[in-house]
Amino acid sequence: MMTSPLAPLAPAAAAAAGDTAAPLVDMRDLSVSFTTGRAPVRAVSGVSLQVQRGQTVTLIGESGSGKSVTLRTMLMLHPPKRTQLGGRLVVAGRNVLAMHDRELFAYRGKVASMIFQEPLLALDPVYSVGQQIVESIRRHESVSAADAQARALQLFERVRIPSPQRRLAAYPHEMSGGMRQRAMIALALACRPQLLLADEPTTALDATVQIQVLILLRELQQELGLGIVFVTHDIGAALEVADRIAVMYAGRIVEEGTARELIRTPRHPYTQALLRSRAHGAMAKGQRLLTIAGAPPDLARLPPGCAFAERCSLAADACRQQQPPAVELAPGHHARCLRTDATAAASTAASLAA
Repeated sequence: MMTSPLAPLAPAAAAAAGDTAAPLVDMRDLSVSFTTGRAPVRAVSGVSLQVQRGQTVTLIGESGSGKSVTLRTMLMLHPPKRTQLGGRLVVAGRNVLAMHDRELFAYRGKVASMIFQEPLLALDPVYSVGQQIVESIRRHESVSAADAQARALQLFERVRIPSPQRRLAAYPHEMSGGMRQRAMIALALACRPQLLLADEPTTALDATVQIQVLILLRELQQELGLGIVFVTHDIGAALEVADRIAVMYAGRIVEEGTARELIRTPRHPYTQALLRSRAHGAMAKGQRLLTIAGAPPDLARLPPGCAFAERCSLAADACRQQQPPAVELAPGHHARCLRTDATAAASTAASLAA
């Protein structure tokens, strides 16, 4: 019996080998430093994160907080001669930090795949989008060009690209921004990965298309059993897709919990400041957005204590002298802060005021 070309879109988790109870991503004390002309830039410092199969974890924070560096490390996309890595990173049972070139070739696209922030730059301008998807499939699987073309068409239909047969022959510049992003999603799913990495995939899109792409990602995650790590600086986007949210600042995760917990009971001053600085429906006309005073620290000269202390209204002397440990506030909810008692009072007062 011939296999239907629709078969390749079966849930990734069902095809995964090994212990399904183990986390899909097991990151422990990950550190990433880049060699420059001066002191090394510590872009990621001691990040620990787990992602379960079928779960979406969102990384949020200001630009330069280490979100995209963490994501790209999961695919080992940094220049090896200028990058120092430490810690542990296991994806689908594979030790990513110890992989050689041939292992990485088989891992990228097949086990973990990425939706890049700007698809016009990520897609090759001299090949049609369909050719690029077909090439990706055939590099990882022993299938005919006809079967790969059939799967590419199915993927275009699944991500709701209009006139999919015609669009397979289109070049990236011939598509709108939203359509390119859908094509990028189709390319990322082409080889049925278990882990999907999304690096601010809605940043360059208008509000209506953003919502469509976010809903599509959530549907695909639920339908295919994907684990997703979604990077954004938009809390609204995070809430649309996230099961869990990890807040990053100066290369560290400063607070992590379920999306519901972080929005209702944020306990790190930085998380609270991010929430206060977003637009919301209760804002009056002419009301100015609150901002976070100051600027993030230089990652080449990080302070000995909490990196957020100089911008924090609750900071004490101890905050500037020692790196705060992660404090468990509830099962699965923790924050790196020495003043969780004060942040709890601030969170309660904000809730009452609302």
